[in-house]
Amino acid sequence: MNRPAKAALVSLALLSLAGLTACGDSSDSAADKPKTDASANASKAPSPAEHLASSIITAADTDGFHVEETSDEYAFAKSTDEVTVDKPVCAPLAYAMNQLPLGNPQADLARVASGPSDAETELSKGINHTYVTLSAHDSGDAESAFADARTAVDACTDGFTAKANGNEASYDSVTPEKVSAAGHESLGFTSTTGFRGIKHVLHAEIVRSGDVLAVYFSVDGMAFVDNRPSDSKLSPTVVKAQNGKLG
Repeated sequence: MNRPAKAALVSLALLSLAGLTACGDSSDSAADKPKTDASANASKAPSPAEHLASSIITAADTDGFHVEETSDEYAFAKSTDEVTVDKPVCAPLAYAMNQLPLGNPQADLARVASGPSDAETELSKGINHTYVTLSAHDSGDAESAFADARTAVDACTDGFTAKANGNEASYDSVTPEKVSAAGHESLGFTSTTGFRGIKHVLHAEIVRSGDVLAVYFSVDGMAFVDNRPSDSKLSPTVVKAQNGKLG
């Protein structure tokens, strides 16, 4: 599997925000009076993209982590449409571990937080990379996408293989992992993969806060380059900071 090895180098996606403008009109009789158009004075509700942009973590929210936008240069896939999975039920897990949004989002945004791991083990050394993907959904879609991910964790214990654009990612097993309660519902899982005969353990967590999903994924990409085993935990600092911003 070559995706995680590349994942340590990535940084994905620039999101542009759309702005709305309001205009009012006036009659001849109101020419000398200030405009009182309620729509002009009312607070404008943020768009889904704007909401995510204001909710995504920044360096100021974390402790010693560098937070940056990701780039699609080394991305496994640029969209879920490019991904095929040998066991379709496992598709949400393939998306979660490749910085792709779940469900049918109105908007999505990704960041990577890099820094010393605050959950180091003998197999987790050096720089920890925790990827954060947020997605905003229509009412009901976030719940549905979360349910699909929960089903996938239970159904994909024997692993699965995902392909996209000539890339292949094979996961040998999937195991549920207990995570701290967050948002309206949360779940965690680990997956194992082999690369050049070396075992790597990958960790992911999915949190639903209302109509927003937060997907966390951690990998020690340099372990793939250095041909050493890895078990890179999600950074509690990063996860807690992002969940806190989502409420």
